[in-house]
Amino acid sequence: MLTVHHLGKSQSERIVWLCEELAIPYELKCTARDPVTILAPADYKALHPIGAAPVITDGELVLAESGAVVEYIVARYGNGRLALKPDHPDFAKFLYWFHFANGTLQAQMGRSMILHRLNLAPDNPILVATKTRVDRSFDLIDARVRDAEYLAGDAFTTADIMIGFSLTTMRYFLPYDLGRCLNIRNYLGRIAARPAYQRAMQKGDPGMALLLT
Repeated sequence: MLTVHHLGKSQSERIVWLCEELAIPYELKCTARDPVTILAPADYKALHPIGAAPVITDGELVLAESGAVVEYIVARYGNGRLALKPDHPDFAKFLYWFHFANGTLQAQMGRSMILHRLNLAPDNPILVATKTRVDRSFDLIDARVRDAEYLAGDAFTTADIMIGFSLTTMRYFLPYDLGRCLNIRNYLGRIAARPAYQRAMQKGDPGMALLLT
């Protein structure tokens, strides 16, 4: 049985959402963050040597890294649904945005979060450069979802699932004002209207206010 080990307010929400979109059977085990440290508790960290979310188990398999988990589930249980085939005209766009989510945006936001916790002066050149890179990424996404319904084009794909966390829940850790990103806000409205997204967030993080604007 596929089991999703979900850590509250973490990238593992992507996996819960994916399973709901695919409507596949899975077991959901939810773990809350430590209320003092806001980190994963020891029993969650023990699931995988990297000690971070997400983690799934599937029989003897233990797999981490959200991009890898998403691809595994789509291939193993989803018959390739929510991913574009190589002969699709938007295949390259799909690949780009799928990998942009963690390769660029999430990494930039993570670095910016750490720098903010160091209480550096607002004009610190490293802090400024990092913020500029984050802004540039948000601008790029905003332009993309101005011109397309979803990141890969007309079709909702796992690229949208990958980037959804960074645009929403990640902003609990790195506040980011979407006031200038009207297209992203409209895009998140489309995401929020998806029944599978609503089910996933209710199951994984019930009671958490969703940062969709």
